Amino acid sequence: MLQQEGLLLRSSFLLSIFVGFLLHSLAISEIPLGSKLSVVDKNIWASPNGDFAFGFFNQTDEPNYSVGIRFNSKSIPLGKQTLVWTAGANIMVGENSYVQLTQDGELVIIDSLKQVTVWSSRTSRLSVVSAALHDNGNLVLLNEEKHIVWQSFNTPSDTLLPGQNFSRSQMLRAASKNIMSDYLSSYYTLFMNAYGQLQLRWEIHVVYWTSGSAPGSNLSAFITSAGALQLRDQDLKPVWSVFGADYNDSISYRFLRLDVDGNLRLYSWHEASMSWRAVWQAVENQCNVFATCGPHGICFFTESGSPDCKCPFNLVNGSMEKCSIPSQQCESGSNLFSYKHTLLYGMYTDDLVVGTSLQQCRSLCLKDPLCTAATFSNDGTAHCLVKRTQYVTGYSDPSLSSVSFVKVCADPLAVNPNLSMSSPSAQKFCFPCLIGAASVAVFLLFQLALGFWFYRRRKRRRNLVRKKASFAYTSSNSNDLIVLSFSEIEDFTEKFKHQIGREMFKAILPNKEPVAIKEMNASIEERKYRSAVSIIGGIHHKNLVKLQGYCCELNHRFLVYEYVKNGSVEKYIEDHKLCKRLTWGKRVDICLSVARAISYLHTSCRKCIIHGNLKCEDVLLDENLGAKVTGFGLGTIVGNEAFSSATRDVEDFGRMVLVLVSGCREVGDLCEWAYKEWSDGHPENVVDRRLDGMHITHELERVLRIAFWCLQIDERQRPSMSEVVMVLEGTSSVDPPPPPFA
Repeated sequence: MLQQEGLLLRSSFLLSIFVGFLLHSLAISEIPLGSKLSVVDKNIWASPNGDFAFGFFNQTDEPNYSVGIRFNSKSIPLGKQTLVWTAGANIMVGENSYVQLTQDGELVIIDSLKQVTVWSSRTSRLSVVSAALHDNGNLVLLNEEKHIVWQSFNTPSDTLLPGQNFSRSQMLRAASKNIMSDYLSSYYTLFMNAYGQLQLRWEIHVVYWTSGSAPGSNLSAFITSAGALQLRDQDLKPVWSVFGADYNDSISYRFLRLDVDGNLRLYSWHEASMSWRAVWQAVENQCNVFATCGPHGICFFTESGSPDCKCPFNLVNGSMEKCSIPSQQCESGSNLFSYKHTLLYGMYTDDLVVGTSLQQCRSLCLKDPLCTAATFSNDGTAHCLVKRTQYVTGYSDPSLSSVSFVKVCADPLAVNPNLSMSSPSAQKFCFPCLIGAASVAVFLLFQLALGFWFYRRRKRRRNLVRKKASFAYTSSNSNDLIVLSFSEIEDFTEKFKHQIGREMFKAILPNKEPVAIKEMNASIEERKYRSAVSIIGGIHHKNLVKLQGYCCELNHRFLVYEYVKNGSVEKYIEDHKLCKRLTWGKRVDICLSVARAISYLHTSCRKCIIHGNLKCEDVLLDENLGAKVTGFGLGTIVGNEAFSSATRDVEDFGRMVLVLVSGCREVGDLCEWAYKEWSDGHPENVVDRRLDGMHITHELERVLRIAFWCLQIDERQRPSMSEVVMVLEGTSSVDPPPPPFA
């Protein structure tokens, strides 16, 4: 009896020691308010088991850092400690930045060079008392009751870890192929549709993979530690599963990632080879991933079995370098390049499928001015897919029976053996006749050349001088900006003959390139002007109008911008016919493009650039109706106090969104009216009636919510433009906003 009591006391003593040790470990693993990480200190927050670390990580040779969670195990070499989550998905900061868990309970990222908060957990009102990085890689914020009030598992970037749930409210977005590209988030996303199926999508409407049938309204995806991807119901019962090649093997680390090539893969860490291995992928044939070769490339497999790309528009060797669709405004008519065993993907709403023959399919595309390419099935179904978009992407393989055509401007037949002329008779030639015609043409050309020789000689010297002067400073300017004199400005604009906007004129440079020239205030101090121009000239983004040059001569100040063909969004909204081209999908795309551009100015430039006067007239549309923002950075030139606050841009953006959605002019009560219609349950009343009710309900709800948040009178309630981008992309949810004008 005494012996048993002794053993009991001994066991209780050991148990108390163990519990004390456990509580001590828990206390150490928790991160108190005020804790800070910085790039300079190179410190991290690690999980108790050491498998994961939270901190700053650099994936490039440049001093650009992302903040996130990576594998931290000693068994994984440093170069292979993969990132599994990044804060804000696409936010990168400089080497003097830091992360802090503030006394208000908010996790924030501060870019100290710009003195701005570039990301926040927005938890200041949730009574956060500490943070912790769990052993499964989940970063959490806790309240006094140790309940999780925020967690990284709820906002995944491109990766899922075992034990992490993935539901309809979430999305994975692949990283960009080039992390230093103009915008860092890619077009590829993984999401769950209304039927509970996982789907891979390119942009917002092209679905190229769907998981097995598993209908259900409240399903969630889950990665098991054994190496399976499952869809589970509310009772956690699997209703659909796929298994990795090493399922049930003894593997310490796994993750599911949406890779940069648009394929979804399950990875395992193999200690024998010290490498991550893909043990399952969603799309077996990589060429079936939409836009694997970009928006204008054709995917094919090499003899070694690896996928490669070729450009259908390159007449020489099919190289992908600078592969883009040639202009369809052809003075000499159009021809078609013919490609056998090639399928062009047809997944757009403006694609047209008709039943016809091969010759009729080719003729149909030639006669349609909007047609860019076509594919004839050639399998007995007689289907002809006519593409009317600027995206021409597909798959080439000897096993395919389809024949595809790509439209280009007419060229001599000898240029390309794949060229298909507009009619069969055009393929027959009389070579003696051709030789005779050529002789006559040569004689006429000689006579014309002789007639113009004196005229050209007289102008030659003047033109050469003008060209040299126009580009004299290009090589010496750090941003490759063209420096023009005022006389050249007058010459290229034909004495300011073609006005295309407020103080904006169209001009033609000596190399025949059209540009837009903006007249600035002549009283701007020269040093300040040149400094600002240098900053603006170094900004490059696909959704920002590029500054190409300037004039700073005596009392003349001009900026030279790239020419954007279709003019401003304002022009399209005000014109009853043009507005029809601004479909609902196009308007959402414009909102997202503008948000990306402003976010880039705020967070991705060396110095935070404020637009300060964002309106629909400052958003220009290129030949594909893609949005480009102009007028940015002018505050650094004119020194206007109105340009001083980034929240001003956010407010202007919200107002611009309402104008674009409603088609109404910007008037004082637009915000109040739109908010009332939305809060009364009639958001469809806000949509431009000229769209005839053609809109997507959930997109409208998302767009209106973020617009109303941007328009909050209390600037502290307005989101950052990075957060706006995530909401419009669908990678972040948005709560119902309070009345903006309250």
